[in-house]
Parts: sequence; structure tokens; C-alpha cells
Amino acid sequence: MSLFPPPFDAELAATLAVVSERLPPVFTLDVVAAMRQGEAAARPSDEQLSCGGFFHVEDRTVPGPAGDPDVSLLICRPVVSKGGGPRPVLYYAHGGGMLIGNNRIGVDLVLDWARALDAVVVSVEYRRAPEHPYPAPVDDVYAGFVWTAEHAAELGGDPERIIVAGTSAGGGLTAVLTLLARDSKGPQPLGQVLMAPMLDDRNDTLSARQMEGRGVWDRASNEVGWTALLGERRGGPDVPAHAAPARAQDLSGLPPAFIDVGSAETFRDEAIAYASGIWRCGGVAELHVWPGGFHGYDALAPHAALSQATVADRLQWLRRLLGE
Repeated sequence: MSLFPPPFDAELAATLAVVSERLPPVFTLDVVAAMRQGEAAARPSDEQLSCGGFFHVEDRTVPGPAGDPDVSLLICRPVVSKGGGPRPVLYYAHGGGMLIGNNRIGVDLVLDWARALDAVVVSVEYRRAPEHPYPAPVDDVYAGFVWTAEHAAELGGDPERIIVAGTSAGGGLTAVLTLLARDSKGPQPLGQVLMAPMLDDRNDTLSARQMEGRGVWDRASNEVGWTALLGERRGGPDVPAHAAPARAQDLSGLPPAFIDVGSAETFRDEAIAYASGIWRCGGVAELHVWPGGFHGYDALAPHAALSQATVADRLQWLRRLLGE
């Protein structure tokens, strides 16, 4: 059967044509090594992250999982106290296909939320594959969350109002975080925001096959990322839900979820299936499938109408969750 991929949004397609000239067709491990070298140059400074002095910015090292290295957290706190009591906390996991990225890349979108919501931001640095396969990234993200919950008051935050969020690989790790929090009966997030989340190691949905060779982060790159994380187990019968949350059979007892994804990207169908799994188990999820959106379009084309609508809807959901 022929596969007819959905079209890209016309405004986004122009950006994609430019972006595609700068990105490799497939994120091989050789390409990843070169991209990591370039990350230092793109790393935002404290001054940039302060947003004109709105935030106090600090890096803090906190205990990692037992027997593992410590975890680095980027903490951004509003400087001016509004006297309204403890602030909400936004705990963020960055994207990068499990292979690249750091806790300063992509955090600007969460800082925009924090300015609107008067919230504290904590962005976690996690170990990356293939040098550090599963469960290292999962363990780091969870350890950072537990520390944040236990020290929220010290940061001026409210431990009962921690919202976890992640983009792409970080979206998948955020989904795993909520499963671990539920299963361990430890600190519980108030809500979860999964943006174009990387959820399914099997890499064989209709959207993955439709978008093969198209857009950003196609099926071939996705296989590289998941194989780096899971090795020979990828796609096999014994991958646990705490590695690939699409494997979870029970999605009950999770915090309310906001899930969004483009219609023209690899992760479309796994995101839809995850939201459906939450609904099937009686949970709360809001799902947005943005027509013509490619992977990462909102960050790569921030001025496009679709990107602006995407960003606005996320913030509206956060306001509703927090009762604002």
C-alpha cells in the first residue's frame, strides 16, 4: 500500500527548506559527535537566561541515583517577590533524541511560561546515550525531580505545584518520570506537558513510515536514538515501560497531561496513542495535533502562525491547571 504523507503547513515548509540544508539527513553517531562539539557555542549565558534580569540564574549539583554521578540542575528564580506565597515550579527535560542537548538548550520556552506564571524553572541535565544507555537518562531525570520536590520551598516553590515538561526525547523522559512517580509513590507532579514526545522504541507507526526521509528527525534518525539508548533490546519484547512509555499497559493514576505533536512528523501516532491510553484508563489528557507541523517547528519557526498558536495553547492549559 502506498503511503501518502500529510503536507507541511505552507508557512512552515519555507522554514523547513532552509533548516534541512543545515541538518544531516540522518542523525548518525558520527554526526552526533560533531553536533556535541558545537553545543558549547550555542549554550545560552546566564545573562541571556536571566531575561533582562527577571530571573536569578544558578547551576546546582544535586545527588544522583545511588552509586551514580551527581545531577546538574539549572535553576531560574524570579528576582522580584510578588508576596503571593510559594511559586509553581516548572521542571524541564530537554530534547535531543537521547543523544545531544543540555539543560540550557530549549529552556527559553519554559522561561516564557515562568514569566507569565511567576514560576520557578528547574532544567535537568541528564546523561546521554550511547555512552550512558538506559536507565542512566531516566535515573537522572527522576533523581533531579525528587530533589526538586524535596527542596522546592528552599527555591521559593510549592512542592504541591510542580509541573513536569519535556520536549522530544525529554518528553519521553517526562512521561517515564510520571510513571516512576506513580509506581514509587514518591513526590507527585501536578501535571505533565509532553511536547512532540519520543515514546515508542518500536518505531513502526504509520506516521513513522509516512514521514520516512522527510522533515526533521525521521524514522532512520529515530532508530539511531532508540538503539543508542536500548542497544539490541530496541523493538524487542522485553523493553520496559520505564524505558519506552508507549509500552505501558496501565496509564491510570497519572497527573493531567497536555500532549501536542505535528501532523507531519514521526511521533504523531505514538503521541495520539499515548493520549488514548490515558483516556482509556480514566485519566485526563488534552491532545493537540497541529496540522502540517514538522518536528520542532515551534522552536525552528517561532514567528509562524502555527507556532504562535501552539505556544499560546500550552500557556492557556498551564493557566487552567494552576487555576489562574
